[in-house]
Amino acid sequence: MIVSAYSDRQTSAIADAIVDELKNEYGLRPMVREGQGSWVLIDYGDVVIHVFHEDARAFYDLERLWSKAPRVPVPAFETASASAMTH
Repeated sequence: MIVSAYSDRQTSAIADAIVDELKNEYGLRPMVREGQGSWVLIDYGDVVIHVFHEDARAFYDLERLWSKAPRVPVPAFETASASAMTH
């Protein structure tokens, strides 16, 4: 999964929120969490999450490296985002 942020602080906050939510809701803990600032990687084994500052995302262009990988929609994200915005 590749996620964009618009500042180093937001990159860290998004990564923290992902780790906290998966721990609280599903009891999952990352195998590895690396990086800070413009790129944070969170490894859950079967799923690896990259949280990038938009400039770093454009520079590393992981989408190009994984261009043939299947894209999986995450419909629950839209529901969760809409719910969070109303609270």
